[in-house]
Amino acid sequence: MSFQTLFDFELALSAYTGAPYVVVTDGCTHAMELCFRFDKVTYTEFTAFTYLSVPQLMHQLNISYQLQSDYWYTVGEYHFKGTNIWDSARRLAPGMYRNGQKQCVSFGYGKPLQLGKCGAILLDSKAEYLVLSRMRSDGRDLSIVPWQDQKTFSEGYHYCPTLETCQLGMDRLPKITEHVTKLQYPDLRTIDFQV
Repeated sequence: MSFQTLFDFELALSAYTGAPYVVVTDGCTHAMELCFRFDKVTYTEFTAFTYLSVPQLMHQLNISYQLQSDYWYTVGEYHFKGTNIWDSARRLAPGMYRNGQKQCVSFGYGKPLQLGKCGAILLDSKAEYLVLSRMRSDGRDLSIVPWQDQKTFSEGYHYCPTLETCQLGMDRLPKITEHVTKLQYPDLRTIDFQV
């Protein structure tokens, strides 16, 4: 297997969701982290009814935030107000991409495309795709093999999915039947985050 498998999975997700570009990652929270880092977000507002990794991420990135009473279960995604970033973890549907946005999807267990630990960023800027794909891959341009032939490296994180996971994603994508998974989360305003 080669990185072409990863690129093919990105192209398949692009065709399915309508996003011109897709950056696959090793999880939805890491996809969101890359977007928040790239956009240098310092403040946002979002639903209090989400998974606890989201406020934990805000604390790790030193992003001030306000939790709100928005319910989003019927659509499977919510927006981080004041940004163009979405947590679309529980949604995967044909043509779901919103122009000008960064939608972060999850392929974890219980999601429409169940691959384990995997996610993606849907976006429409080629320039942003090039930067975010390198950020996802330790600052690497995955088209340069072996990696030692690359002479300059940008900011990077070890957030690349395995090639086996990408292949499994391509195998399962055409078989998706349920596009929005519903799960109710507790109100995170009742949880004490000691950071």
